[in-house]
Amino acid sequence: MRFLHTADWHLGKLLHGVHLTEDQRYLLDQVVEIAHEMDPDAVIVAGDVYDRSVPPAEAVELLDDVLTRFVVDVDVPVIVIGGNHDSADRLDFGSSILERQGLHVFSKLRESPGHVTIEDAHGPVHLLAFPFAEPAMARSVFGDDEIRSHDDVLAAQVASASDRIPDGERAIAIAHVFAQGGDLADSERTLSIGGAETVHVSRFDRFCYSALGHLHRRQHIGASDEAAPPNVRYSGSLMKYSFNETGHDKSVHVVDVDADGSCTVDTVSLTLRRDLRRIEGTLQQILDGPVDEDAAQDYIWVTLTDDGPVHDAMSRIREVYPNALHVERPRRVETNELQQLTGDASSLSVDEVFEQFFTYVTGRDDMDERYRGVLEDALERSPSDP
Repeated sequence: MRFLHTADWHLGKLLHGVHLTEDQRYLLDQVVEIAHEMDPDAVIVAGDVYDRSVPPAEAVELLDDVLTRFVVDVDVPVIVIGGNHDSADRLDFGSSILERQGLHVFSKLRESPGHVTIEDAHGPVHLLAFPFAEPAMARSVFGDDEIRSHDDVLAAQVASASDRIPDGERAIAIAHVFAQGGDLADSERTLSIGGAETVHVSRFDRFCYSALGHLHRRQHIGASDEAAPPNVRYSGSLMKYSFNETGHDKSVHVVDVDADGSCTVDTVSLTLRRDLRRIEGTLQQILDGPVDEDAAQDYIWVTLTDDGPVHDAMSRIREVYPNALHVERPRRVETNELQQLTGDASSLSVDEVFEQFFTYVTGRDDMDERYRGVLEDALERSPSDP
């Protein structure tokens, strides 16, 4: 059996106020094409289909288009679970009817988990859906007041699935969780406070592959630990959703499951319509432009290193980088350090106050003659005290 594992599409995402729908469409076109070429028996989407519980209309239209192309054009079953960004009720709409067409949506926590069985040449393969749910919801669904953490939620879900997996038959878990040992990225929403969000990787012992969503960096959990379950993997998010993710590579997993449940995982890279990049330098260095002209269309975070004032930086930068999204000038000294520098400013001369302010702004304590001349000129032109 072969299946395609993807997750964390976050349709409707805004990045610094910019809609990413067309960037997401560009990537999902590639995912559909991969499905055409690789001919999987199923496509798995492991949660966070949308970026928020009430997605914009264009995000809903994009999802409708992509799922239709999978189910109708590629003729492949699709299994979707809900993530912590999704509205379980909205995502679940029409799921009973759509299931007959090969679209299986499991967004709500139920006492008996979503279950799809696919037959290959070696027999059945069971795909079990464990959508995201808060502990309070799980306590109600399972009638268990001892469920307090996300690990407890997953344990209850897996336990309820045990009688649906015959001994010796292959099974795949689909879950939206923060597995212990995973690498959290900047754009992921925290599931809970105080460490109760992580789940033990041992919960996946029964499964020959666990298709996970939530963490945006592609990763293999427990890969170096011989005692860890095999193939507990995150496919990563569809695209980069934070400038702290500039080093990520985006891809989908194509997984082949053998007769004995062993898996071969092929990572297929995706090409971004626009990359996310950070650049640093003086304004003039930035305005000199990139060596690669294609990079000028990327989404850019600019860090300016100029000492002196910079006027109208963003509009000037956008003449070179039209998709620049953020410009920063890092503060060189923290506020508490400034207080330590100045102490009681009333006891300082004007020159001394200015010198300490200069240190606060630039991080330098060597104010040269150029700046001293500016100060002297300003003092000469300022009105005298009454």
